[in-house]
Amino acid sequence: MFTALAAATTIDIPRLMSEPHTPPSTLSLSTRMRLMWLASPALPVGGFSYSEGLEAAVESGLIRSEGDAARWLRDQLKLSLARSDMPVVAQALMAWQRHDLPRIEALNNWVLRTRESSEIRLQTEQMGRSLVEWLRNSGPTSHTGRPGQLDERTTHCAALKPAPTWPVAFALAVAQATSPTEIDSTSLTQEALLAYAFGWAENMVQAAIKAVPLGQSAGQRILQSLTEVIPDAIEHAQQLTDGQRQAFTPMLAILSAQHETQYSRLFRS
Repeated sequence: MFTALAAATTIDIPRLMSEPHTPPSTLSLSTRMRLMWLASPALPVGGFSYSEGLEAAVESGLIRSEGDAARWLRDQLKLSLARSDMPVVAQALMAWQRHDLPRIEALNNWVLRTRESSEIRLQTEQMGRSLVEWLRNSGPTSHTGRPGQLDERTTHCAALKPAPTWPVAFALAVAQATSPTEIDSTSLTQEALLAYAFGWAENMVQAAIKAVPLGQSAGQRILQSLTEVIPDAIEHAQQLTDGQRQAFTPMLAILSAQHETQYSRLFRS
């Protein structure tokens, strides 16, 4: 039932070795704190208002319990985020660091073209715009520009047409939080993807708590199950090239389209 998210398409994300093979973080405490901030549900981008089809799955009877919700979200992480948005974050981060604007525009266009319903596309556009506006209002970080000088990359991101997407804007926020000595750091990409994935997981767990509905303890168990597979998703996302990125989740797209006309709903997607 749940693998219908990707129809017959499956991926083999290898399990991480039992012994840690990721080097300790080389990021400064200020950068790591900024990434924690970007992962927070309190970030004013409206992530809490979207269920990404989960509410429609509940309405359709595909999700009825804690176990159903946990399996659904794990599949969504593996079959959707790890193959599309997370690779874009990693690649856009490198492009923002190089000030490679044609590459940024190409990645932004790819995200827009691969949104499979109007609700999903509106979500990535709205959250992208909101994050850029937050970056503008926040002013330069400790690593960017002189006091009062706005990072020109923010202006470039805001000018993306028809809108900056959420993964591309998120990558910019990470790039702006980075000191010159941390550019091209493997730790930076890994921790940026960790922040992106964990922020998504927290928002989706809260959506499940409200939509199924579930208790807070059940929500924490679902979040724990997601944290167990997030490292695999990060490793997979970092390995994908442009030709290997894909966005193909037919069941999720159908549910999202059905949600547009759902009679009673709590969420915007």
